[in-house]
Amino acid sequence: MNLNEAKTILLLYRPGTADAEDPQVAEALALAQQTPELARWLAEQTARQTQLRGQFRHMPVPTGLKEQILAEVVAPDRIIPWSPRRWLAAAAALVLLGGLAALWWPHHPGDDTLDIYQNRMAGIALRAYGMDLTTNQPDPIRAYLAQNHAPADYALPAGLQKAGVIGCAIEGWQNTKVSMICFRTGRPLRPGQASDLWLFVVDRSTIKDSPAPGGPPRIMAVNRLTAATWVQGNQVYLLGVEGDAATLRSFL
Repeated sequence: MNLNEAKTILLLYRPGTADAEDPQVAEALALAQQTPELARWLAEQTARQTQLRGQFRHMPVPTGLKEQILAEVVAPDRIIPWSPRRWLAAAAALVLLGGLAALWWPHHPGDDTLDIYQNRMAGIALRAYGMDLTTNQPDPIRAYLAQNHAPADYALPAGLQKAGVIGCAIEGWQNTKVSMICFRTGRPLRPGQASDLWLFVVDRSTIKDSPAPGGPPRIMAVNRLTAATWVQGNQVYLLGVEGDAATLRSFL
């Protein structure tokens, strides 16, 4: 495990919980004990988390909230009008959550590296995600991404053009949008699995150590994926597959 992989894992680490029993978290914590740079980063991360928890603990619970929730669950068909007071309360909650999100996920110049980006996108592909648009037609996918201001003018490698597209999603990275296009390799999928081949496209300016444009794809293991990274124009492409390097090359 390298430094960037440890940071990616520890972003979700909650001190004082059973998280430390997870083997990957335990390995990352052990690395932090041996690496002063990672130890400082973890201390800052833990301080932000403590501050966030404190903010939530001091949020007042509205009087009668429990009774109101129970009443609405018991009578789901009853329409409860939203008064101006309720709208103001909801707006205030959104503002607070927005501020807490900025506190919780601040932009750190040292975190916008290619290694961290690759690990974060691979983690998204491997988790139980939901697609924003499900379709086997490429044109609606491009239209949806363009309408939502995500990269839509990407160029697919010849091999990937032959793969079966099944949909897309929009993910976040360093305050910008990442297009995630989901494909199938044609191999049998596990129960509940929708895709085993993913393409991520993001603006090159968001990754400080991105490869030079026009170079050959770099193939490597990222998390449990085999992945290729390359730059074309002003965009960084990341193609990941649940398979070996030979499988991945067939889609390049």
